[in-house]
Amino acid sequence: MSTLTHVEAVIVAGGRATRMGGVDKPALTVGGRRMLDTALGAVEGCARVTVVGPHRDDLDLHVLQIQETPPGAGPVAALAAADPVADLVVTLAADLPFVTPTTVTALLEALNEDATAEAAFAVDDTGRVQFLLAAWRTPALAARLDSLGGDVANRPMKALLPERYVTVSVSEATDCDTPADLEAARAGSATARVAADPDRARRILREALSPLPSRTVPVEEARGATLAAPLVAVEALPRVRTSAMDGYAVAGDGPWLLRNEIRYAGDGGSLTLGDGEAARIATGAHLPAGATAVVRDEFVRMEGGLVSRLPDAPVRDDARRRGEDWESGTVLAEAGTAVSPAVASAAASGEVTELRVRGPLRVHIVLTGDEIRRTGPLREGQTRDSLGPVLPDFVRWCGATVVGEGHLRDTADGFDALFTGTDADAIVIVGATGGGAADQLRGALARAGAQVVVERVRCKPGGSQVAATLPDGRAVLGLPGNPVAAVSTLLVLLPAIVDGRTLRTPATPVTAPLANASEVVGDITRLLPARQDVQGRWLCDNTIRTAHLAGLIGRSAIAVVPPGAVDGDRVELLPLPR
Repeated sequence: MSTLTHVEAVIVAGGRATRMGGVDKPALTVGGRRMLDTALGAVEGCARVTVVGPHRDDLDLHVLQIQETPPGAGPVAALAAADPVADLVVTLAADLPFVTPTTVTALLEALNEDATAEAAFAVDDTGRVQFLLAAWRTPALAARLDSLGGDVANRPMKALLPERYVTVSVSEATDCDTPADLEAARAGSATARVAADPDRARRILREALSPLPSRTVPVEEARGATLAAPLVAVEALPRVRTSAMDGYAVAGDGPWLLRNEIRYAGDGGSLTLGDGEAARIATGAHLPAGATAVVRDEFVRMEGGLVSRLPDAPVRDDARRRGEDWESGTVLAEAGTAVSPAVASAAASGEVTELRVRGPLRVHIVLTGDEIRRTGPLREGQTRDSLGPVLPDFVRWCGATVVGEGHLRDTADGFDALFTGTDADAIVIVGATGGGAADQLRGALARAGAQVVVERVRCKPGGSQVAATLPDGRAVLGLPGNPVAAVSTLLVLLPAIVDGRTLRTPATPVTAPLANASEVVGDITRLLPARQDVQGRWLCDNTIRTAHLAGLIGRSAIAVVPPGAVDGDRVELLPLPR
């Protein structure tokens, strides 16, 4: 959200903390910061911030402090005492050590995207709905409180549950109810799990992933991998003096007596020229012994068996000296370089037969959902799989290798079997990243002991994406279910997984001025199809149907348009496969 002037915040900071021995939970610190201060930072910029609980002398004067009646009467009583009046109200507890402004934005966006919803509730990594961490339409909250008839003390938050609501999966919803929760929170790190924007998400992901082991392979098997050691030339290039042009190898000053022999490329004969002699030579041929230069065809004339340089021809040597391109021992490519066709070719030119590499990254692709059908006639309620057949093309475009594909039904244990059933270096999953009843990914990651590295990137589409590492180092990338969001977020994060697991040097982003930035800019980063017009200007589509990829036809890239962009600003372009 670019402005929070129509949003109010209520922080509940007056619970009894019975499961923690009655301590002042909001005053406890995680990561060197008081949890109450973390909550205040998450709602900074709201029109009004109310803290409900015992009075604290150290809070800023702009923070309104009130006490629920009776003290410690629970969150429902706290919300009733706050009596918010702005259009929208964000509610949260002061025991959320990882809550950030991104959390607040995600909740507000989810509420704004569904005009029928009265509230948006957070869902934590275990799948538990955190009813206090929410965004409400204020009249709806007031109506629910009024329906209790003043009986608000010690009521559960579910007593306020409206008929129409949405949920948002955010790892920042983790709270501290017990000493074990506090210990786990202090052992963790909010900054390792929350990404404010796509660029920061990529940086976090690269740094968090464990690298693959290096191995030595023949050059022809290294394509797509990343150099784990510098590529060093074994031999000089050229190895010996060679002709750069079709012409004559000559010895000494002219004119030269032409010999009958012709020196061809690849000729290993023992031709030797004496002073004043010349021989025909082809491009790429090794110079004969005794030759002092090569004179190209267009610079000479032939008369009576003598070769003479034309009077107006420049005096130059069209031979390549040994090591002119590089000497043996020259570093041709540094560690961290992708083994591209150019790298493989340079290795061959330098007489290198093996390379020390990591990767290529092996990816297993999974699409989820009972409704997805790839082949055969559609049945009632089914959707054609228009993404699965082409997703491998996008994965390969990102620098990875596809080693497996699958379709996962919406079952409680499907992801558990997936995580144990593939040894791929990374698993790319489409769907199941939201907070709906069929979205099982986050719970499965928790059961597998995975570390969530990136949670809810601040972008549209695709904000629900998640990236994690399994205990054995394998990466898991969860993408939103609709095709455009899946492709766009894949192009953002999969190259970072390739970089992190193979220690590849990140590519310099492709950027260009965006001519219509003011027409397409949003409150958060937008990922939009982009094209060039006949004048060479880059333009983005402002609206696009996300349920299919037809909107990418005729488009060259996905533009990463940051909030605040204006016409002519340079934006990152993620090239699309051709």
